[in-house]
Amino acid sequence: MPPRARRAPVWSNGKLLDLITVWGEEAVQSQLRSSRRNFDTFGQISRAMIERGHDQDAMQCRIKVKELRSAYRKAHEANSHSGAPPKTCRFYKELDAILGGDPTTVPSTTVDTGERD
Repeated sequence: MPPRARRAPVWSNGKLLDLITVWGEEAVQSQLRSSRRNFDTFGQISRAMIERGHDQDAMQCRIKVKELRSAYRKAHEANSHSGAPPKTCRFYKELDAILGGDPTTVPSTTVDTGERD
């Protein structure tokens, strides 16, 4: 029988909020935007999490950020279709503050109607 795959540890709400707070810092966002190879940045995120009393390593932080980003994108995309019932994900408001202006998350097409408020 093959060995069973280990499941990732469950993150508490407090731990997730701490991760979102650290990840959302402007310095961290700037580092993530400036480089494709950002494992060192996730190492910094991990160290900040350790300072807050959590024991996640860089890989766990990276995976959880990817999961949060994916959940946000799915909810955001579902909400962009008119007539669809509103969708949300855990910590949508906090994630929107980080990812709302991310060009990879929000379509960059704008329509100039010529009207000014």
